[in-house]
Amino acid sequence: MPNITLSVSQEMYDKMKNYSEIRWSEVARKAFADKINHMEMLDDLKEVTQARKEFKEGKGIKFSDLKKEMGRT
Repeated sequence: MPNITLSVSQEMYDKMKNYSEIRWSEVARKAFADKINHMEMLDDLKEVTQARKEFKEGKGIKFSDLKKEMGRT
């Protein structure tokens, strides 16, 4: 597993030391995963919004293309 280094303020570090039982690296991993999931949902929403716009403009979308995009054939 790759490693990354994070910088935090001295004040935050001092507060984190008060809770040494917490696995701070796990907290960071979860925060990263949550943010990535959020961004992926936004990306999906953008795609749906664009497809809806194209459909309204009469450009339409083929059902077979939609199934292909969703990984269903």
